[in-house]
Amino acid sequence: MTRSTRIRRVVLASGAVTALAATLFTTAGAYADPAPKAAPDIDVKAVKADLDQLQSIADANGGNRAHGKPGYKASVDFLKEKLDKAGFTTKIQEFDGGGTKGYNLVADWPGGDESKTVMAGAHLDSVPAGPGINDNGSGSAGILEVALAVAKSGLKPTKHLRFGWWGDEEDGMVGSQAYVDKLGADKSKIDSYLNFDMIGSPNPGYYVYDDDTRLEKVLKDFYAKKNITTEKDTEGDGRSDHASFKDAGIPVGGFFSGADYKKTAEQAKNWGGEAGKAFDACYHQACDTTKNIDEKSLDTNTDAIAHAVWELSS
Repeated sequence: MTRSTRIRRVVLASGAVTALAATLFTTAGAYADPAPKAAPDIDVKAVKADLDQLQSIADANGGNRAHGKPGYKASVDFLKEKLDKAGFTTKIQEFDGGGTKGYNLVADWPGGDESKTVMAGAHLDSVPAGPGINDNGSGSAGILEVALAVAKSGLKPTKHLRFGWWGDEEDGMVGSQAYVDKLGADKSKIDSYLNFDMIGSPNPGYYVYDDDTRLEKVLKDFYAKKNITTEKDTEGDGRSDHASFKDAGIPVGGFFSGADYKKTAEQAKNWGGEAGKAFDACYHQACDTTKNIDEKSLDTNTDAIAHAVWELSS
């Protein structure tokens, strides 16, 4: 982060009731259009395993996964392999970031109305100073596992589903802006864009974007059912990739768990954690490692992503 089936009622001759009723039941079962299933619970252990892999990539590449550095491209390759195996159609979009080649990874789930595309995205790059596990390995791993859950469940959404991992966010949302710029007239096909940047802060808060009432409600309803108080996100306004989409007139939503600002006493009362301490004291530092993650907030927030994806694409 830079700052039906319709059941037919028929009168049947008594001798044929059993056979015909069985046939009717089978037909109804095959063609029924039931309410969409609820989103699955996302295993936080799988999310943490992805974070372990991103940490290993950083460790093997100078301690970071920054734009223009080998650790970033290795991170893209890691995600792409998993998505390809799961049945997504993936593409790597190249762009120029400060004179250096950058990469976005975009993954489309087959089916759904492409004129109404629901997107979930997160930036994948770190700052040069560290591995960027909360910022933003957490959001990247969260939407990865939600995407894999879409594949595992065989979800057939009404709307088209697309996931994106952006490069060079840390220099000013360069990758996501390049993506939006290349959309051209197709930007009208984006029904909504959800952004997830820092979702596992060690002293977490629960901030929900208030840019679009419809999208905000989907997320706030999820947290309300879990008796979690939320606040409007003001800290992250214009500091993450949703800004690229919002400026193009695309409805945006999302949440994050806090960066370098300090948690107030009231927030600590509502959310737990320590008042007077930063939500993430390792923000943009070398200590933003796998130890810099609150598992409970990572788990809750990844489930919130899944809920929003299932709800909005139905």
